[in-house]
Amino acid sequence: MANDNDIKRDVEAQLRWDPDIDTTDISVSVHDGVVTLTGFVRSYSQKYEAEKEAKSVRGVRGVANDIEVKLPSLNQRADPEIAREAAEALKRELPYSSEQIKVVARDGWLTLEGEVDWKFQSERAEKAVRRIKGLKGVSNLIKIKPRAAPSEVKERIEEALKRTAEIDAQKITVEVSGNEVTLRGTVRSWLERLSVEHPSHLDIRRLQ
Repeated sequence: MANDNDIKRDVEAQLRWDPDIDTTDISVSVHDGVVTLTGFVRSYSQKYEAEKEAKSVRGVRGVANDIEVKLPSLNQRADPEIAREAAEALKRELPYSSEQIKVVARDGWLTLEGEVDWKFQSERAEKAVRRIKGLKGVSNLIKIKPRAAPSEVKERIEEALKRTAEIDAQKITVEVSGNEVTLRGTVRSWLERLSVEHPSHLDIRRLQ
């Protein structure tokens, strides 16, 4: 089992491997398998990618992303410009559901609000705006509409887990209460943990 020093080394190597991340001013520390990223980058997309890469490393139990986004003066933009570009990006990515999503830009930070039918729509909305120039951060507050009876949701998730080759579905139990899904069990890595959540396209509140 990897210790904290091994994880730190592997996370640093993973960050350096990603050509989209400037690691010059990023520091990595690890305690009990939890990675803390500090320092600064020059775009929000780099901050997001750094967190994503850290989560992909074997042995990582969690990530605290404290990286600050320091925009170059040429990339700084007014909030109305950011909001307009975000709205246009949502229309391109989600032409049929973008009207259900509102964007709010404040001091370079973009908040997505509204309600959609499926979790993948919320994820695609966030992905669509992530690389907007001048962005310092994104808060995804989009809610998922409840659509099916708990028993149907439970069965659908269990079937999706069985179809996913990376997951041993027998080690995962599914509980559904209203629009809240709880998955319990054991996985081998943080990346596999994310794979467990992905197949359902639902608003999973707890993953244990």
